[in-house]
Amino acid sequence: MDEGIAHYRETQIKTASKGKLIVFLYDGLIRFMDIALEGLPAKKYDVVNTNILKSQDILTELTLSLNMEAGDFSKKLMSIYTFLNTKLIEANVNKDPEPLKFVKKMVLELRDAWNQIVKNSPNPDINEMKKAGGIDIAG
Repeated sequence: MDEGIAHYRETQIKTASKGKLIVFLYDGLIRFMDIALEGLPAKKYDVVNTNILKSQDILTELTLSLNMEAGDFSKKLMSIYTFLNTKLIEANVNKDPEPLKFVKKMVLELRDAWNQIVKNSPNPDINEMKKAGGIDIAG
């Protein structure tokens, strides 16, 4: 990767709001699932496996970012993330694109919802985000 692009991305991440970081995680998750989906027809199972594992790592980060003291919403997100992780395992074990497509569809919806939250809150206060979404990403 070009050094200038890498520096730009690093600056973008360091200066992003907590909500925008969640959107970045979803973007990465989608990107890795796309790579895995592209590798399945070509039977590039090493690429598929690597990118599904990266997707699972991001789901783990999203799960760890939940503030479980924030209430029911956090628990529901935890259940969703756990279910999506199970579907990724299924896709990886069976080398089946359908669970991956399902997870991608769900993640796109979650990403769009978080993106709307970020757009509607140009300077989101982290305490309000914790209350609203049960998210707590250490910065």
